Formats: sequence, C-alpha cells, structure tokens
Amino acid sequence: MSKTPSARRIARRLPVLGGIAAGSVLLLAGPAFAHVTVQPGSAPKGGFATVSIKVPNEKDNASTVKVEVALPTDHPLASVMPEPVPGWKVDVTKSKLAKPIEMEGEKINEAPSKITWTADGKGIEPGQFQQFPLSVGQLPNDVDQLVFKALQTYDNKEVVRWIEPAKPGGPEPENPAPVLKLTAAGADGSGQSSGDGKDGAKSDTAKNAADASPSDTTARVLAVAGIVVGIVGVAFGVLAGRRRNA
Repeated sequence: MSKTPSARRIARRLPVLGGIAAGSVLLLAGPAFAHVTVQPGSAPKGGFATVSIKVPNEKDNASTVKVEVALPTDHPLASVMPEPVPGWKVDVTKSKLAKPIEMEGEKINEAPSKITWTADGKGIEPGQFQQFPLSVGQLPNDVDQLVFKALQTYDNKEVVRWIEPAKPGGPEPENPAPVLKLTAAGADGSGQSSGDGKDGAKSDTAKNAADASPSDTTARVLAVAGIVVGIVGVAFGVLAGRRRNA
C-alpha cells in the first residue's frame, strides 16, 4: 500500500527532527564537558579530603601538555599531596605565608601555593581527559568554597585560563575557575582529621563519592534525550495512523 502525501511528508521530516534534537544535545553538553573542574565538587569543612582536578581536552587538533593550578592564598592549605600520575611530572611550589596558620598544634609559616603537572609523553590528546588527584587539608571552617584557578597549556602554545569567578545568580563564565564547595561537617564529627590526616582523607573521599550529586550536564543531556524520544515517538505514531487510514 502506497503512502499518502501526508505520510510521505512526515517520513521525510523524521530525519530532520532527529538531527535538530541530536544537535541540541551536543549544543548543551559540549561546553560543559570542556570545563576544568574539581571532582567531587564538595568536601566537609575542617577536615582532609581527596579531590581530583579534572582536565578535558577541548581542542580537536592539539594536546594538553601542561596544567597549572593556583592554590587559594586567602585560606591556605598546609597539606597538599599530589598522587603520581603516569606520563606526568609534578612540581609543588611553596610560598611564605603573610600570616602563619596552625595545624595539629604546630605553626605553619609556608604552604603550597601552586601545583604544575607537565607531560613527559603525549599529554591529554583530543577526545580525552585526565584526572590529577590531590590530598588536601586542613580545609577551613570559615568559608563556603575554595577557588583553584587553573591554566591549561596545549602543544600548539595556546593557553586557556580557567580563572573567571562565577557570580551568584549570573550566567556561567566562558572559562570558570574550578571551585570546591565546603559543606558543614556531620554532627558526629565526620570530616574532621585525625593523626596525620590520611584516615580523614580516605573517609572524606568515600563520603564525597556517596554525596556527589549528578552534574548539570547529565541532567541537560537526559532532558534533551527525552525530547528526542518524544518527537520521534509522536512522529511514528502519526505515520502509523496515516498508514492505517490510507
């Protein structure tokens, strides 16, 4: 049985509708995937935590060969220990503090101020990302977030500066600085460090992994995917009805 003119028009439009919807998915998901971020995005105040600097490659024709992260100086972290990453050399720069801080009963006069990872291989190639784990602490109690400004250098000498602050209620900057949100420690004292901080870092890592909420990017992709399914389903329903009536 031949298709009616309306059915033929719907059939021709299906690929277009699907292409538009799929394009919307890529449009929404693409920019968010390219951000340099801190993972997980939150940790309890007053303790130690293990976090990762997640660095995606946003270029099609260049590899990331160096990542520089400036550690907060307004609320310095006395302990910052990077985990070895295969294919990368790491260098921790320390700076003298204008005002000494106290940790575990000791006064600290200098603290890590910058971490630099330099590729000794291919680096982060197009279509890939790399995570750089850090054990950090002791996290402050008197602030709600820490900002880790980052520079991403490519092998074509281009540098992307992830340093723009996000304004509450405003649009997301083009190159937002990675942020670690600080949450209230549990009533049972969870998030507080003990001993040399290693146990606290491990417990915080497990808690952060359990409490981490889905990213906005995932929500956007799922929402648009639902629209795609709905559009295709309605179109096929109309087409099937036309066939039965023909």
